[in-house]
Amino acid sequence: MAYETSNPPYLVTQGIGNQGVAVWHYDDDDASTTVRVSGYITNAKDLGMKVGDMVVHHDLSAETLSTYRVDAILTDGSADLADATVIGSATDSD
Repeated sequence: MAYETSNPPYLVTQGIGNQGVAVWHYDDDDASTTVRVSGYITNAKDLGMKVGDMVVHHDLSAETLSTYRVDAILTDGSADLADATVIGSATDSD
């Protein structure tokens, strides 16, 4: 699937006065390997993302959570995210 600006990541929290790391949450059906591709989030600058921010992605298809660091805001306003760290899944064996 492709990123759609009608379903952007939303800001969860940030420091006072826009200082410090902001945390963004993003729900969609794309795999973490798709979301982390440079330029996937096409409107990052317009949303207010900045280098160092954290993006938490909920893959609705695989029921996993992944985290990414914003490594760069590119000249076209899109984001380059670091490789994902998968932090959870829906599997519970007990």
